[in-house]
Amino acid sequence: MNASQVLLLAFLIGVIAGLRSLTAPAVVAWAAHRNWLTLHNTSLSFMGSAAAVAIFTLLAIGELIADQLPSTPVRTAPPGLIARIVLGGLSGASLAVAGMQSVALGAVLGAVGGVIGAFGGYQVRTRLVKALKVPDLVIALLEDTVTIAGGLFIVSRF
Repeated sequence: MNASQVLLLAFLIGVIAGLRSLTAPAVVAWAAHRNWLTLHNTSLSFMGSAAAVAIFTLLAIGELIADQLPSTPVRTAPPGLIARIVLGGLSGASLAVAGMQSVALGAVLGAVGGVIGAFGGYQVRTRLVKALKVPDLVIALLEDTVTIAGGLFIVSRF
């Protein structure tokens, strides 16, 4: 895989983090744990640990459930947006390192992807609910499916 492809995937995993902040690091942790991503002997090797897999998976499941609650704040509010930037950066950096590219560039691209995914995902979701005249839950579940499948697709490219 060439540098451009690796960096594109780092950006795209950030977009996944923008949609669901904890899904991106969960799929990255699983990919590293299953040796789809090679993070051994790097500063991000902890992502492949059983602890990282367990923690990120449980948190991602919790986020998927919490997203369905009417009291959940919008993803573009500061706490949610910051989480998407940080976790998009972590996930993007992990993919960049696995593809033998710059950790810093991967982190920046993942963070930018997180912002774009957060705002773009919010716009798409709200517009689909209005256009299709369906409950938000229907589009939220579709978004969950796209996010998980997209994240798995991205990490499986390595």
